[in-house]
Amino acid sequence: MEKSTHTNEYALVRAELKAARECAQLSQRALAARLGTPHSWVAKVEAGERRVDLVEMCWIFAACGVDPVSALEQLGRKLTPLKSKTLRVHQRKP
Repeated sequence: MEKSTHTNEYALVRAELKAARECAQLSQRALAARLGTPHSWVAKVEAGERRVDLVEMCWIFAACGVDPVSALEQLGRKLTPLKSKTLRVHQRKP
């Protein structure tokens, strides 16, 4: 099994986190200040150099003024078709 951070699904997660930040008109530094983290942490998350867990995702969405539950529901709807496609591709391999 491949690492999830190297999948199209995880790229979508990163894109959604970045979009939430940009929609809130926050710089990486401003978001980091709200989270109490170094700005490099936010940059690494968005670049895929640092993995975020579910709790951290909720913190990021909330810091951007986005309801984490709604954001995760929307993300789940976007991820489901991608996951189905990924499973079909992996099932074909011998």
